[in-house]
Formats: sequence, C-alpha cells, structure tokens
Amino acid sequence: MKKKGLALHWKIVLGIVLGLLFGFLMKNFELKDFVVDWVKPFGTVFINLLKMIAVPLIIVSLIVGLADLKDISKLSRLGGRTVLFYLGTTFFAVSLGLVLANIVKPGSYINQEARESLLSNFAGDASQKIELAQKAKESGPLQPLVDIVPENIFTAMGDNSSMLQVILFVVLIGIGLILIEEEKAKPVVDFFKGMNDVILKIIDIIMLFSPYGVFALMAALMVEIPGFSTLGALAIYGLTVLLGLVIMAFLFYPTLLVLFAKVSPKRFFKAMAPAQLLAFSTSSSAATLPVTMECVTDNLGVDEEVSSFVLPLGATVNMDGTSLYQAVAAIFIAQAMLPYSLDFSTQAMIVITATLASIGSAAVPSAGMVMLVIVLGQAGIPEAGLALIFAIDRPLDMCRTVVNITSDAAVATIVAKSVGKLNSKES
Repeated sequence: MKKKGLALHWKIVLGIVLGLLFGFLMKNFELKDFVVDWVKPFGTVFINLLKMIAVPLIIVSLIVGLADLKDISKLSRLGGRTVLFYLGTTFFAVSLGLVLANIVKPGSYINQEARESLLSNFAGDASQKIELAQKAKESGPLQPLVDIVPENIFTAMGDNSSMLQVILFVVLIGIGLILIEEEKAKPVVDFFKGMNDVILKIIDIIMLFSPYGVFALMAALMVEIPGFSTLGALAIYGLTVLLGLVIMAFLFYPTLLVLFAKVSPKRFFKAMAPAQLLAFSTSSSAATLPVTMECVTDNLGVDEEVSSFVLPLGATVNMDGTSLYQAVAAIFIAQAMLPYSLDFSTQAMIVITATLASIGSAAVPSAGMVMLVIVLGQAGIPEAGLALIFAIDRPLDMCRTVVNITSDAAVATIVAKSVGKLNSKES
C-alpha cells in the first residue's frame, strides 16, 4: 500500500513558518538585500505562474460551465442569486467594520508623535493613490460600466486587472454556444473541455512549487516589514480590522453555510485550507483563483458550471475583507485627524460608497487603497490620512484576501445548493 505524503495545506503552513523564521534571522543579521535579491524572486515567479494560468482557467471553465447549462434562463437565475449574495455579504462587511471602529475607537490610541511620523514617512505613497483616485473620479460615474466592455479582448486577456472584461466576453461565447444547434456547438465545447483538463493539470504542477514560493514570499515580508515601534502605534487599528475579519470568516460565513447550504463549518474549512493559506501568502485573489476553484469543485462538491461562473466573478467584484477594512480605516483616519466625530448620515454614506466601490474597483490599479481614497473624499475625511495606514497594510492585506476568497467560496456553495448543483456527500 502506497504511503500518503504530507497534505498540501500542511506543506504550505510549513513554508509560511520556515519563511518567517528565515526572514527574521536574515533581518537580524542585516542581510535584507540577500533576501530581496536572491529569495524574493522565487516568490514573485510563483505568483506570476498562478496569475499566468488564471485567465486561461476562467475562459475554458466558464465556457464549459455555461455551455452545459443549455438554457439561458438557468444563467439568469444563477447570475441573479450570485449578485444578490455578493451584495449582501459586502453590505454586512462594511456595516460590521463601522460598528467595530465606533466601539473600539482605534484612532484615539495614536499619539501626536506617531501621527506626524507616519504622515511624513508615507506621504509619497499616499499621494500616488490619491492621484489614481482623482483620475478615477474624473472619468465619470458610469466609467466602471464602460470599462467592463473591452475594446480589444486580446488586450484584456493580457491584464489580470481586466478580468471583468474577459468574463463578459466569455459569457457571450457561452450564450452563443447555448443558442446554436447542439451538434455545431459540440466540437467547440469538446475542445474547451480538453483544454480545461490540461489547465487543471498545469495547476497541479504549479502547486508542487507552492511551499517554496510561499517560503520566499514570507521571508521577503519579514525583512521588508517596518519596525515594531511603528507597528505598535497602529496595533489597535490592526486588531480592530483583524477582529472584524475573524467574525466574518469564522461566524458569519459558517452561519450562512449552515442555514442556506447545510454544509458544516468543519467540512468547509478543511476543503478550503489550501486556497486560504495561499491567499494569505500571495495577498491576491486573482493569483489564488485557480486553487480556489479546485478546492470548491473537488473538495466541496460544487458543480463546475456553478464554480466557473461564481468564483471568477467573485474574485473581481466581491471584496468583503477589503470592504470591512475600508470602513475601519475610514473611521480610524477620521478619529486620528478630525476634531469631531462623523455623524450617522456620513457613516451611512460610507456603507453605500464602500459597497459600490468593491464592485467597481476591479478596473482600477491598487484597487483597495485607491477606492479607500474615494470613500474618504465622500465622507469629508482628509485624504492625506491614508499615509497613517500604509505601514501595517501588507499584513492586513494578507488577512483580508483570505476573507475575500472565503466569501467567494461560501457564496459559490450556497448558490450551488440553491440550484441543485451541490454534492452534499461529506469529503
């Protein structure tokens, strides 16, 4: 009998721990340049491999999934339920962030010295994001709608930030395959089914490299992270964001899964562990998408025609972790920089703006930070205050990416259950 090796998620955990320890040692021996020059590139290569395969995976899996629907009304029902749940979870995330920030008041814990230091050290980074946000605001209220339709689909395929454009194009191909005669559609569908199998095998090959890629990413994170004195000034803010993310991941989504999909939290987290660990390491929903789709389909039993539609869309428009962070960050910056508290109507507008921003953020580079600038501007909060949160943003970004992909997977499972496409057998 062949002995089974260590499970993938444990290999990734080992890579994370060893990478952090190695980075800590290198930082103490003042060998940061060695890690940046000779170790970090392997992590960058790993992320690029995942991003490289993400768009081809979306194209082939979505075409196969839509063609298998064989009915436009099924697509409409699938799309409607997906959007409804995505909007609902995002609205809850923003509201939770505001509630926690108002209770904890993290901005009141930052002193004058720390505030001036952060504003000075990260002013340049903040001004770049403010400039990008200004361009986004000047482009008009319907620009996100315009950005969904590509001028050239091949250009869109070459840019992971244009994933919505790719999804639109592929959905049109899928609809076309449904509408033409089945015998004419069959050769096209068979080709993409074959390509789907090939791409899934490529993902398996890439994932063999994952523990080493994660090791490199964690080592680089450790040597590049700011000093603990700087992080200490932002500890309460960071803990507030983390508390909200924990509530979302371990209370809110499990409750939804039990109520709407009859899936136990234990089964869900066991199935999603590889994708969640990878999301933590890469800080990228797009890079994690191939593994998210594999976990949801193979481990949770979601039918591919559901996962291939719901998950790519979620990776683009459903950013619960980012939305919660935007709400906490907005209140934190307001508390640190304004002499008065924000009234209820202003905070209600933050909920609306942050919810809409999470949908329209995909076409904007550095989406989370850029859209936060828009949220701050709408609420009358000084946009320069963005500099206050840069120092701690990377570790928080890792955590909120985990929540982003957890939300996508939970919604995919719930939608699959609602349309009778969930294998309920325990894995």
